[in-house]
Amino acid sequence: MPRAAANGIELYFETAGRGRRLLVISGTGGDLRRHPNVLDGPLPNEFTVLSYDQRGLGQSDKPDAAYTMADYADDAAGLLGYLSWPSCAAVGVSFGGMVAQELALRHPALVDRLVLACTSAGGAGGSSYPLHELEELEEEERVGLLLGLLDRRCGADWQRAHPQEAALQRAVLARPAERDELGAAGARRQLEARRHHDTWDRLGDIGVPVMVCGGRYDAVAPPENLERLASRIPGAELSFYEGGHLFLVQDPGAWSAIAKFLDA
Repeated sequence: MPRAAANGIELYFETAGRGRRLLVISGTGGDLRRHPNVLDGPLPNEFTVLSYDQRGLGQSDKPDAAYTMADYADDAAGLLGYLSWPSCAAVGVSFGGMVAQELALRHPALVDRLVLACTSAGGAGGSSYPLHELEELEEEERVGLLLGLLDRRCGADWQRAHPQEAALQRAVLARPAERDELGAAGARRQLEARRHHDTWDRLGDIGVPVMVCGGRYDAVAPPENLERLASRIPGAELSFYEGGHLFLVQDPGAWSAIAKFLDA
């Protein structure tokens, strides 16, 4: 099982593909044991893709302490150091986009090209939806609200009108019947760190080519957040796709556009 000593903990990681080096940082609750994941997608056809379970999640260490966004960025930097990657392109998705912002700001020499997908700057730039507020809800209510947040077209009215399709999507979003306590604690700590994310005042210091992208119907990281994020980063490109927070799955053109940007 590949594990890297990074920033005082051990991180589980996987690589796939050949070509230019690319770090992909996953979103809230990311776990490489779940398939399909980014390593099953099109990127390994063109890049050497590195992905990992973030602290508190999956098969990585779950330290019993509060986590910060700086911790997550330093974890990623430590992983690149462990693998002797002096620099690489990076893609951050949702929470991973927040980590990628911090990585590019705290360790600028490590990132030479950056994609920020369905994410937010925080602070005056607008925060992504406070997912920690859903944690105390009853499961049926939590999943129903989450479905409408992931795609504004799938709110309560749509769910009533499409019960079978809604039931399938709800099943995917439901928590496992039995949750590992360490993993549950790590997930809570990730949400707590997420609520304090704020790079707004520092985004002008990012000096590499950046693509900001997201879904038109996303209510987790809404389009106006992406517009503000892109406006704050010198020279950043901004693109929207057909879909919500899961636009990378919903719009077949999204990954090809990202690959084109990374290859430019």
